Amino acid sequence: QVRLVESGGGLVQAGGSLRLSCVASGTIFSINAMGWYRQAPGKQRDLVAVVDSGGSTNYADSVKGRFTISRDNAKNTVYLQMNNLKAEDTAVYYCNIDFRYTNFWGQGTQVTVSS
Repeated sequence: QVRLVESGGGLVQAGGSLRLSCVASGTIFSINAMGWYRQAPGKQRDLVAVVDSGGSTNYADSVKGRFTISRDNAKNTVYLQMNNLKAEDTAVYYCNIDFRYTNFWGQGTQVTVSS
């Protein structure tokens, strides 16, 4: 069984920073892509950033230059460093991994940016 646990969300003022972490546990190895998605109230869940097993990254246009995704394969952990946060970044952030061509999701962590 695969379990994802996110941490690092919270309340921050506009212009501030937060770092999200997501640890994957269970019988897992050689994770393919690891990523972060977010869902604001009344909106669909959208991709924020993803990093593949080779380290290549992809970002939503709205976060390019402000957010950085990284992963530690030895710890089965993916991070999202979020800088210069804006009110429109407010959402529940979900961790996602692609393991053996199956998607697994975390429970989500709330990020609230006050303007």
